[in-house]
Amino acid sequence: MNTPTNGGPAAQTEPQMNCLVQYIKDFSFENPNAPQSFASLQTQPSINIQINVNAQAMGDTDFEVTLNLEGKADAAGTVLYGFELSYAGVFRLVNIPQEMMQQIVMVDCPHLLFPFAREIIASAVNNSAFPPLLLGPVNFFGLYQQRMNELGSEQATGQPN
Repeated sequence: MNTPTNGGPAAQTEPQMNCLVQYIKDFSFENPNAPQSFASLQTQPSINIQINVNAQAMGDTDFEVTLNLEGKADAAGTVLYGFELSYAGVFRLVNIPQEMMQQIVMVDCPHLLFPFAREIIASAVNNSAFPPLLLGPVNFFGLYQQRMNELGSEQATGQPN
């Protein structure tokens, strides 16, 4: 059904999410024990990965969302490599119901950023003479729910976790 607009452009009321730009904010890769660390490649390394999402409003409709990935691989007590990546994007959210805004910023936006961050890490690890580290999919909705449950527990007890 068309709504009359008196000859002007139709009003945009559909929800919209646009990524205006994405970029590396900070990236560090360390291979602290090279070349001795390459001798440790006989065994499967232990890899520890941490993922966090931060968001900051930049106005009424624009948000900077930062995906922080930190990881370390070690084998036989030797650190093979470590990395820290802050990969961000600026997203414009228009006509999104207020009750959905936080979930979209903390779930959908990092979900769109993740494949690019994953590629940066895989390339850096591979370019350091290690087999590429291919991070598996991340359930950002699960992480969001977990964080909301933690915040709910903090509010109920009055104590931070």
